[in-house]
Amino acid sequence: MEKVIIFDTTLRDGEQAPGFSMTVEEKVTMAKQLEKLGVDVIEAGFAAASEGDFEAVRRVSEEVRNSTVCSLARALHSDIEKAGEALEPAERKRIHTFIATSPIHMKYKLKMTPEEVLERAVDAVRFARNFTDDVEFSAEDAFRSEREFLYRVFEAVIEAGAKTINVPDTVGYAIPEEFGQLIADIKNNVPNIDKAVISVHCHNDLGLAVANSLSAVKNGARQVHATINGIGERAGNAALEEVVMAIKVRHDYFKGVYTEINTKEIYKTSRLLCRITGSFVQPNKAIVGDNAFAHEAGIHQHGVLSHRETYEIMRAEDVGVPESKIVLGKHSGRHAFKTRLQELGYTNLSEEEIDKLFVKFKALADKKKEVFDEDIEALIFEELSNIESPVELRYFHVTSGDKLIPTATVKIYKEGEEVIKTAYGDGPIDSALKAVEKAIGVSGRLKDFSIRSLTYGKDAMGEVRVVVDFEGSVTSGKGTSTDIIEASIKAYIDAYNRFFAKKTVMERKISEGI
Repeated sequence: MEKVIIFDTTLRDGEQAPGFSMTVEEKVTMAKQLEKLGVDVIEAGFAAASEGDFEAVRRVSEEVRNSTVCSLARALHSDIEKAGEALEPAERKRIHTFIATSPIHMKYKLKMTPEEVLERAVDAVRFARNFTDDVEFSAEDAFRSEREFLYRVFEAVIEAGAKTINVPDTVGYAIPEEFGQLIADIKNNVPNIDKAVISVHCHNDLGLAVANSLSAVKNGARQVHATINGIGERAGNAALEEVVMAIKVRHDYFKGVYTEINTKEIYKTSRLLCRITGSFVQPNKAIVGDNAFAHEAGIHQHGVLSHRETYEIMRAEDVGVPESKIVLGKHSGRHAFKTRLQELGYTNLSEEEIDKLFVKFKALADKKKEVFDEDIEALIFEELSNIESPVELRYFHVTSGDKLIPTATVKIYKEGEEVIKTAYGDGPIDSALKAVEKAIGVSGRLKDFSIRSLTYGKDAMGEVRVVVDFEGSVTSGKGTSTDIIEASIKAYIDAYNRFFAKKTVMERKISEGI
């Protein structure tokens, strides 16, 4: 049996997608869950990209002990030095350096000759070895590179000390049969390939990232780059949960290979990412979608009740999907609440944190007939996230109707003072957000607004996600409530708080002359 190494890049490539940025604390929270999931390598960020990314890589390096922590670095000494410094506290560390090798990238982006690229690649790997023995080299846009040149580059970087060579389909152009053949060709044409692990990094522009990754595994790749829920640049990356479960469920086809992922943590990890980024997984999403294990058609229901495997190729509990959706109500006590938290996997909460959550739970239970697992998860994320909140909502009042001009009044706590403002709008949400803008003194351009029901019934918890352009900085925010207007206000304020945090960092850099 040969292990397929799972290299998770949710915190790096995943976070690069517009609207998916995370704070340092959120990255640490996510990294701890990825470690619990059993991910082999966590790419915590691009240390040289920003002060925030550097700090995130360093904090994850301090907190994670079982997984290898990795930082991306261009084939530049300055990038590699930053990566090495950020990774210094890590128990297991890896530097992932890259340079493009396709003709179009070398000519138009790098403006370098193939020989210059080859020399830079080798130099980067050698320099990275000063900080760690675990060096991974990526040939960006490998699929569109000329084969003979690609073989030369891989042979040279392996000779220089790279233990992993990564083959990206950077623009998602490959077809599975072609990509699998590329991996086979690399195995057969790079003389020292036995000294390195072949890795793949596939993008989903044609919806083939998972298929290409699996084809690569079938042809000898033993590491896969992936992200939770498949998030990432443009159409995203290969979805970790799909790659892992395909190998597990179809072990008859992927003979002789396995992963060490704790699949029962998949669903919880997916939900945590949704909470952190404010993103939604479509209901029909494989493995973790709400409908992945749901059956509505009568013939399907009859078949599943008679014998599960008639319509289910995996068990819901194998990926951590909770069997019971309805869990608690307003008459439930603290003991029952604590037990349910443990059943959901939140076993490391302090008694003080549980007390705070229980108070919020009781307040929510008074508004709802039923409290669902998703409600509890929303409370956990909202209460325990460590995002600084310079602006807080204290009160809001909205009037609206077909014969009334929608009007909203909000009371905002900002910089030690309470500010009350009123505004008119095209509807209750529009007027509420305009009142918030008056109160905070900053206008934003709403680029995206989405809402979904987290649970069931007319009293369901709603989750709103917004993407707002504040002064040219695009930031996402999310909010939850049984009241859609309140959730919208919370989401907008959350986006502003994130913008404020980024702006503060930039102003500090300017003042310090960085």
